[in-house]
Parts: sequence; C-alpha cells; structure tokens
Amino acid sequence: MRKLVFITGASSGIGQALALCCYQAGYDLALVARRAHEIQQWADTHRLEAQRYRLYVADVADIQSIIAAGQACLTQQGLPDVVVANAGISIGMDTAEREDLAVMARTFAVNNTGLAATFHPFVEPMRQRGTGRLVGIASVAGIRGLPGHGAYCASKAAVISYCESLRGELRSSGVRVVTLSPGYIDTPLTRENRYAMPFLMSAPAFAERALRAIEAEVSYRVIPWQMGLAARLLRLLPNALFDRLLAGRPRKHRAPLQ
Repeated sequence: MRKLVFITGASSGIGQALALCCYQAGYDLALVARRAHEIQQWADTHRLEAQRYRLYVADVADIQSIIAAGQACLTQQGLPDVVVANAGISIGMDTAEREDLAVMARTFAVNNTGLAATFHPFVEPMRQRGTGRLVGIASVAGIRGLPGHGAYCASKAAVISYCESLRGELRSSGVRVVTLSPGYIDTPLTRENRYAMPFLMSAPAFAERALRAIEAEVSYRVIPWQMGLAARLLRLLPNALFDRLLAGRPRKHRAPLQ
C-alpha cells in the first residue's frame, strides 16, 4: 500500500517540487492550495495518475478552511503518513507604515496559525495510530532578524519554536515532528529579491534533500548545509558586528499600495 503525503502551498515553488518528488518516490498526494486550477494544470503536465492524487482548495490563513481540507483528506484518502505545512508568504514591512501592520498580521496568519491549523486534524489520529510525521517548513531567516524582513523573520522563528514545542509534546507518541529550514531556494517567492542570495538552490534539488530528511525523521535540518553553517556563524556574531554587516543591505519588497 502506498504512503500518503498531505502538502499545503502545493501550487508553486517548494510545495510543488516536493509534491513531484514524493510522487516519484511512490507516495499518493493530497495537495492543498487556493488555486486548484494551477495544481490541476501541473498534474496534467506531469501526467500524474488520477487515482494517486486529490486536490483540496483552502486558504491556510482561514482556520476553518484549512481544517476542512484536512478533514476532507481523512474522509477521502485516509490518514496521511506525512503532513507538510509548507504554505507561506514573504513580504517586506516597515513598522512606521500603518498598512504594514496588516501585512504582519497576514504573515502570521499564514505562516504560523495556518501551520498549526494544518496539523490540527491529524495530530490525534496519528497519535492513536502511533505513527506519522508532521513537517514544518521554517527558514534560515528565522535564525536572525534581517532589516525590512520583520514579519517574515519573526514568523519563521516562531515556526522553529512552535515545532520544537510540538515535538516535545508528541515525543512518546510515535509521531515525529520534522522542522526544515530552507536557505535561498529559486522560487517565485525569492526571484524579486534585491540582494545577493548565497548558495541559491533549485526547488527540485531542495525537494530531494527535504524528502530524505523527512524519511530519516530528523528533528531539524537546514538545507543546504552551507546555509546552516552560515546561519550558525551569524548567530554567534555580536549584535554590533551583525548590525554593521547588514548596514545598507537592500530591504525586502513591501506590498504594493492598494
């Protein structure tokens, strides 16, 4: 019997690459996104077998919406072996701008509350079964705060801490919590960045390494490893030196004015 993986944010980027990697490794797919037609076009392009995947339309920022998608998966496909809370947004912010507080709230709603709501329908059934893997997609950006990235860095730091807390809660249950922190991955999320992106990795290359980490049930991994080393070094820098190093660095794009 094939394993089942549930992936949010599956319409592009890391989520889409991970979905294809899992499919090629023999998993059935439960794919979640706001734009179902894009996933369907992708599935058609890659000639996925119809009986091996299902699409669920949901907005992870809407708690009831993503919980309903999880419950539909349980009903239609059964309890997944792996749940990947991948959906996320990255928008620059300036705290001096009133409208950017809404950007921060939206970022937390997707990247944090949405992640917990993604896991919610599966935690108790997995605990009762005694197996399962809950995978949170964090970021190297969660290790230190970057100018203009306040919302994103804070949200990804919260993903790391939240998953660590959940890992402790489920330690003796047989359910494993895996935290993955990508470095710079070539996706629509990063292509408009106005600064250098060292160790930039393609989404398919990331997906291959991510799946290996998930199947090995590692508790935490930075991909690629070079970014993990760089992040650890940055963490050790005194604040004054860290601030000087980032002085003048281009900031993340803010959301366009409505």
